[in-house]
Amino acid sequence: MTLTALIVAAGKGERMGGGLPKQYRLLSGKPVLRRAVEALLAHPAVKAVRVVIGKGQRELASAALAGLEVGEPIEGGEQRADSVRAGLQAIDTDAVLVHDAVRPFCPSAVVDRLISRLELYDGAAPVLPVSDTLARGFTEIEEPLDRNGLVRVQTPQAFRLDPLRQAYARWSGTSPTDETTVARAAGLRVAAVEGDQLLEKITTAADWDRAEALLACRLIPRTGFGFDVHAFAGEGPIMLGGIAVPHSRGLSGHSDADVVLHAITDALLGAAALGDIGQHFSPSDPRWKGASSDRFLAYATESIRAAGGLIDHIDCTIICESPKIGPVREAMRLKIAEIAQLDPSQVSIKATTTEGLGFTGRREGIAAQAIATIRLA
Repeated sequence: MTLTALIVAAGKGERMGGGLPKQYRLLSGKPVLRRAVEALLAHPAVKAVRVVIGKGQRELASAALAGLEVGEPIEGGEQRADSVRAGLQAIDTDAVLVHDAVRPFCPSAVVDRLISRLELYDGAAPVLPVSDTLARGFTEIEEPLDRNGLVRVQTPQAFRLDPLRQAYARWSGTSPTDETTVARAAGLRVAAVEGDQLLEKITTAADWDRAEALLACRLIPRTGFGFDVHAFAGEGPIMLGGIAVPHSRGLSGHSDADVVLHAITDALLGAAALGDIGQHFSPSDPRWKGASSDRFLAYATESIRAAGGLIDHIDCTIICESPKIGPVREAMRLKIAEIAQLDPSQVSIKATTTEGLGFTGRREGIAAQAIATIRLA
């Protein structure tokens, strides 16, 4: 039996606010949609993954899915039923897994259970028992409801493709919230399999916080160290921490010689085991001659986030006799935080001298050392 995963990502995500649909927001460095797609791509039984998007979302989807082996996004409609119909018409496997994009975590064991039930049923859906007391009323609790036999239905839901297509062709009610509603109305038999708490849907800000916390618990703390040196040469100003600092002399280097950003970039790359700055931005490459070092730092931070990592803290010590760092320390912190998309409280800048000793003591150049703390799976 061949199987396509159809991920419905056409929603507007208005309940979350903020303008950007929640399926395209970054959840610990990755778009929610990408996490949902990756989970199903990883299952050996899934032949292909297709994504149904909303009108005007093509650029967002392309950015979120860059580098993944998925088919061309399918444009859906105003209602969920319209989007699912469009998706079902675009695939040709024996069976389909219909999944919500805003359920970014899908254990492979759930997919195994769903597929196994298609041997005897038209479809299957993961469910969880209702454990809370049920009652009517929002402002005032009224009579309780009997919860015996009640379950919460999740996605992904597995169906033989042709029966589900036919069921949607006959469906004339309001837009359903899932496929079991349409299938049952058409007389199809739908099996219930054990669901998983990981399949909870992201709908509210509280759901988002829970998902972030879940991912954070899976990450392992890592620490990276960076060190850089540049000699004085030519005329100032000099670049330090992304800030042009007045000085009588400049710094020698292939790029803009920002010793602070170079040390921090190396610390981040080291924490993520991604090599060093020279591997990514060779000093012999003419593309980086005179380049602004904020590009290097942005690259390192984006690489960590693309791998699903989090940056917790950056600490950098500048070693020089001059210029004085105190007057520009706060500006540096703010600039580094801006480039790395961090809160300023996550960036520390310190300065010291070598009491006249060594090359920094002789005012021949500036050194910087940095430590970065990240979390990565």
